[in-house]
Amino acid sequence: MQIKDIMSRDIACLKSDDSIEQAAQLMKQYNVGSIPVCNQNKVIGIITDRDIALRSVATGQNSSQQKVSDIMTANPVVGNPEMNVDDASRLMSQNQIRRLPIVDNDSLVGIVALGDISVEPSLQNTAEEALKNISLPTHMC
Repeated sequence: MQIKDIMSRDIACLKSDDSIEQAAQLMKQYNVGSIPVCNQNKVIGIITDRDIALRSVATGQNSSQQKVSDIMTANPVVGNPEMNVDDASRLMSQNQIRRLPIVDNDSLVGIVALGDISVEPSLQNTAEEALKNISLPTHMC
Protein backbone atom coordinates (compact mmCIF):
# COMPACT_ATOMS: atom_id res chain seq x y z
CA MET A 1 0.00 0.00 0.00
CA GLN A 2 1.24 3.49 -0.82
CA ILE A 3 1.13 6.60 1.34
CA LYS A 4 -1.19 8.35 -1.12
CA ASP A 5 -3.83 5.74 -0.23
CA ILE A 6 -3.96 6.70 3.46
CA MET A 7 -2.62 10.26 3.75
CA SER A 8 -4.80 13.19 4.74
CA ARG A 9 -5.16 15.69 1.91
CA ASP A 10 -7.08 18.39 3.77
CA ILE A 11 -4.18 20.03 5.56
CA ALA A 12 -3.61 23.37 7.18
CA CYS A 13 -0.37 25.22 6.62
CA LEU A 14 1.30 28.09 8.45
CA LYS A 15 3.78 30.74 7.34
CA SER A 16 7.00 31.22 9.28
CA ASP A 17 6.01 34.74 10.34
CA ASP A 18 2.62 33.64 11.75
CA SER A 19 2.33 33.88 15.53
CA ILE A 20 2.45 30.94 17.91
CA GLU A 21 -1.06 31.93 18.97
CA GLN A 22 -2.24 31.54 15.35
CA ALA A 23 -0.58 28.11 15.21
CA ALA A 24 -2.37 26.97 18.36
CA GLN A 25 -5.71 28.26 17.08
CA LEU A 26 -5.25 26.42 13.79
CA MET A 27 -4.36 23.22 15.66
CA LYS A 28 -7.56 23.58 17.66
CA GLN A 29 -9.64 24.30 14.56
CA TYR A 30 -8.32 21.26 12.68
CA ASN A 31 -7.96 19.09 15.80
CA VAL A 32 -4.33 18.26 15.00
CA GLY A 33 -1.07 18.20 16.92
CA SER A 34 1.22 19.51 14.19
CA ILE A 35 1.09 21.81 11.22
CA PRO A 36 3.58 22.13 8.37
CA VAL A 37 5.17 25.55 7.87
CA CYS A 38 5.27 26.51 4.21
CA ASN A 39 6.64 29.14 1.89
CA GLN A 40 4.68 29.09 -1.39
CA ASN A 41 3.45 25.54 -0.58
CA LYS A 42 7.06 24.34 -0.07
CA VAL A 43 7.56 22.75 3.35
CA ILE A 44 10.23 24.66 5.28
CA GLY A 45 9.36 23.48 8.78
CA ILE A 46 6.86 21.87 11.08
CA ILE A 47 5.45 23.00 14.41
CA THR A 48 3.87 20.72 16.98
CA ASP A 49 1.76 21.24 20.07
CA ARG A 50 4.77 19.98 22.02
CA ASP A 51 6.94 22.71 20.47
CA ILE A 52 4.43 25.29 21.65
CA ALA A 53 4.33 23.85 25.16
CA LEU A 54 8.09 23.42 25.63
CA ARG A 55 9.66 26.13 23.48
CA SER A 56 7.13 28.91 24.04
CA VAL A 57 4.78 28.50 27.00
CA ALA A 58 7.28 26.80 29.33
CA THR A 59 9.82 29.55 28.68
CA GLY A 60 7.31 32.32 29.40
CA GLN A 61 7.15 33.69 25.86
CA ASN A 62 4.30 35.87 24.58
CA SER A 63 2.52 33.55 22.13
CA SER A 64 0.78 36.41 20.33
CA GLN A 65 4.12 38.07 19.50
CA GLN A 66 6.45 35.09 19.11
CA LYS A 67 6.77 33.80 15.54
CA VAL A 68 6.38 30.23 14.33
CA SER A 69 9.93 30.42 12.92
CA ASP A 70 11.25 30.89 16.47
CA ILE A 71 10.20 27.42 17.61
CA MET A 72 9.50 25.30 14.52
CA THR A 73 11.68 22.42 13.41
CA ALA A 74 13.28 23.59 10.17
CA ASN A 75 13.82 21.25 7.22
CA PRO A 76 11.62 18.44 8.56
CA VAL A 77 11.72 14.88 7.34
CA VAL A 78 9.20 14.46 4.51
CA GLY A 79 7.84 11.60 2.45
CA ASN A 80 6.31 11.31 -0.98
CA PRO A 81 2.92 9.98 -2.07
CA GLU A 82 4.40 7.00 -3.93
CA MET A 83 6.23 5.68 -0.85
CA ASN A 84 5.29 2.30 0.46
CA VAL A 85 3.60 2.57 3.87
CA ASP A 86 6.25 0.27 5.38
CA ASP A 87 9.01 2.62 4.18
CA ALA A 88 7.20 5.66 5.57
CA SER A 89 6.66 3.90 8.88
CA ARG A 90 10.34 2.99 9.02
CA LEU A 91 11.27 6.63 8.26
CA MET A 92 8.99 7.85 11.04
CA SER A 93 10.43 5.27 13.43
CA GLN A 94 14.06 6.13 12.63
CA ASN A 95 13.40 9.84 13.14
CA GLN A 96 11.06 9.39 16.12
CA ILE A 97 8.25 11.38 14.51
CA ARG A 98 4.51 10.71 14.60
CA ARG A 99 3.53 12.83 11.59
CA LEU A 100 5.12 12.94 8.15
CA PRO A 101 4.45 15.76 5.66
CA ILE A 102 4.01 14.37 2.15
CA VAL A 103 5.60 16.31 -0.69
CA ASP A 104 5.31 15.91 -4.46
CA ASN A 105 7.32 18.07 -6.86
CA ASP A 106 8.47 20.21 -3.93
CA SER A 107 4.87 21.01 -2.90
CA LEU A 108 2.95 19.86 0.17
CA VAL A 109 0.20 17.46 -0.91
CA GLY A 110 -0.71 15.70 2.33
CA ILE A 111 0.31 14.46 5.72
CA VAL A 112 0.33 11.00 7.22
CA ALA A 113 0.16 10.34 10.94
CA LEU A 114 0.98 7.21 12.82
CA GLY A 115 -2.74 7.05 13.58
CA ASP A 116 -3.52 6.89 9.84
CA ILE A 117 -1.33 3.80 9.60
CA SER A 118 -2.68 2.16 12.75
CA VAL A 119 -6.36 2.30 11.72
CA GLU A 120 -5.70 0.25 8.60
CA PRO A 121 -6.15 -3.38 9.77
CA SER A 122 -3.46 -4.77 7.46
CA LEU A 123 -0.93 -2.20 8.75
CA GLN A 124 -1.41 -2.51 12.51
CA ASN A 125 1.83 -4.45 13.03
CA THR A 126 3.71 -1.80 11.04
CA ALA A 127 2.25 0.96 13.21
CA GLU A 128 2.97 -0.95 16.41
CA GLU A 129 6.63 -1.40 15.48
CA ALA A 130 6.98 2.28 14.55
CA LEU A 131 5.37 3.39 17.82
CA LYS A 132 7.82 1.29 19.84
CA ASN A 133 10.76 3.14 18.31
CA ILE A 134 9.14 6.57 18.29
CA SER A 135 8.33 6.24 21.98
CA LEU A 136 11.89 5.37 23.05
CA PRO A 137 13.20 7.97 25.49
CA THR A 138 15.83 10.34 24.20
CA HIS A 139 19.02 10.61 26.17
CA MET A 140 19.43 13.79 28.17
CA CYS A 141 22.78 15.26 29.07
